[in-house]
Amino acid sequence: MSVSIRKALAVVATAAVAFTMAACSNSTNAGTSSSTDAPTGTTITAPATVAADGVLSVGVDATYPPNESVAADGKTVEGMDIDLVTEVAKRMGLTVKWTKAGFDSIIPGIQSGKYEMGASSFTDNPEREKVVDFVTYYSAGTSWVAKTGATITPDTACGMTVAVQQGTVQVDDANARSKTCTTAGKSAITIKPFEAQTDATLAVSNGKADAFLADTPVAIDAATKSNGVLALVGSVYDTAPYGFALPKNVPGLATAVQSAVNAMMADGTYMTILKKWGAQAGAVTTSVINAAAAK
Repeated sequence: MSVSIRKALAVVATAAVAFTMAACSNSTNAGTSSSTDAPTGTTITAPATVAADGVLSVGVDATYPPNESVAADGKTVEGMDIDLVTEVAKRMGLTVKWTKAGFDSIIPGIQSGKYEMGASSFTDNPEREKVVDFVTYYSAGTSWVAKTGATITPDTACGMTVAVQQGTVQVDDANARSKTCTTAGKSAITIKPFEAQTDATLAVSNGKADAFLADTPVAIDAATKSNGVLALVGSVYDTAPYGFALPKNVPGLATAVQSAVNAMMADGTYMTILKKWGAQAGAVTTSVINAAAAK
């Protein structure tokens, strides 16, 4: 049963209970309601189909530190996106149910009703906006990482092997660069796609790939944690917004999430979270719905 069906049933059940309670109460108590389970201090209303069970169902690929990863306990998800979404949900009176999934399965999961949100460092672009809505919250470019001392750069990768996480914008980038190589009469780039970014990083550390390309915060994190084995090469390019991915068939959800993000930016909570994860360089000052379409 999809999230949308379960929540629709919950809405019906909630309405039935509310009607019964109202019918049995006196005029003083009629029309009042309370919830001890929902977070307190909420000012933003989520759509009824989402709020029915008090839970926001979120798909995440937890292999992309520092944005999304698995904690030392091997179970808990953590990272910049995790903290941001948890706070967004709190401001809508919800808790979060995290489901770990492969990156390229999350958007189809949103379309099918399995998830109500995808939070996995998604770049907001026109192609993705055809099937989901995005609420922007960050800005990141692409960076390359190689072994320290390596001579490869984004512009000198012809004939070399690069690792990428499948389903990311970096796959398209690598393919385009490889085509540029062959058009110029040079050897193509050998592109190795991995389901997890951590595996792409490991391929470079183990010498199975000459470099990997990923979002800049992730590239910096990998190089920093490598004890000098890895280093950034070349310059940052293709800066674009991250967005929380949302279903197009849930009216009001994107607006509610946007309101929560903008409120967090206004009161400083947003920047506090970014600084915690060393990601403040990509901070933005306002959240936009479907930024790619707005250009």
